[in-house]
Amino acid sequence: MTARLCALTCIATACLAGAVPAHAAEELTLYTTREPGLIQPLITAFSTQSGVKVNTVFVKDGLLERVKAEGARSPADVLMTVDIGNLIDLVDGGVTQPVKSAALESAVPANLRGADGQWFSLSMRARVLYADKSLPLTTFRYEDLANPKYKGKVCIRAGQHPYNTALVASMIAHDGEAKAEQWLRGVKANLARKATGGDRDVARDILGGICDIGLANSYYVGQMKASKEGSDARKWGDAIKVIRPTFANAKSGGTHVNISGAAVARNAPNRANAVKLLEFLVSEPAQAFYAETNYEYPVRKGVALDSIIASSIGELKVDPLPITEIAKYRKQASALVDKVGFDQ
Repeated sequence: MTARLCALTCIATACLAGAVPAHAAEELTLYTTREPGLIQPLITAFSTQSGVKVNTVFVKDGLLERVKAEGARSPADVLMTVDIGNLIDLVDGGVTQPVKSAALESAVPANLRGADGQWFSLSMRARVLYADKSLPLTTFRYEDLANPKYKGKVCIRAGQHPYNTALVASMIAHDGEAKAEQWLRGVKANLARKATGGDRDVARDILGGICDIGLANSYYVGQMKASKEGSDARKWGDAIKVIRPTFANAKSGGTHVNISGAAVARNAPNRANAVKLLEFLVSEPAQAFYAETNYEYPVRKGVALDSIIASSIGELKVDPLPITEIAKYRKQASALVDKVGFDQ
């Protein structure tokens, strides 16, 4: 049995042990911007445990607008998305409600959930450094990307992508807008090519000799290194080493993360079942499945990492700055990206 199948089996068996199925008519509706295939095994396991039928609705774009338009008649019970900015937008848009749950509060660290229980992180992805394996690098600071010694050696996707605006927002939160602007100009000056493409393209271009280093999300490392031997993706993954950067002024030495997360909808017709689903998704077996299948970092402490992530990146020490604090600077970060012409 593979590790992934084992993780799923553990969810099912752990959930069934001592579970009392709910009435068959019970249900909930999940609106998600995450591809259903990534979470369906978890949803199936939850239904097996609870007897609650989950109606999954994939909303690729316009989640907030859809729920607002539906108003009090909305069938949505749980809203699931990726990126802290998207979650905060849901809260600011008035389509979520607070939840008080000991299970959620004990599993999700305070810096990874809303202080008032409006939203909860379910998994993390770290913004890490991809580097040519031949480079004598063992540590790295995000600020180093602007060091002139890396001129013409940096690859990165568009600055306006949420992954990067979140990092720029974090730089503002740590050092102020003036220093963040100086840093962003330095990174732009060091680019080996236009800021474009995806995160895996950073590894591709390191293999191709276009650049030496670049920023990308941690879970792509698992995807690439787990690809078929001889495939392009496997070659890209095997060409890099991965370093967990830190911030120069952060005494904690933590790495910037973004999240996937969820909230209970303001007009949830099945609120109790919605809370049950969130509690299930932060349980140990569900968190193990996030790690094993999606190569993400669990938010719950003590859950084993995927073996590829463990060997390639290792345990993650998260920047303790609350991500709600970082999210406050998203608009400033986006404006700063345009101001310096980062994507031009």
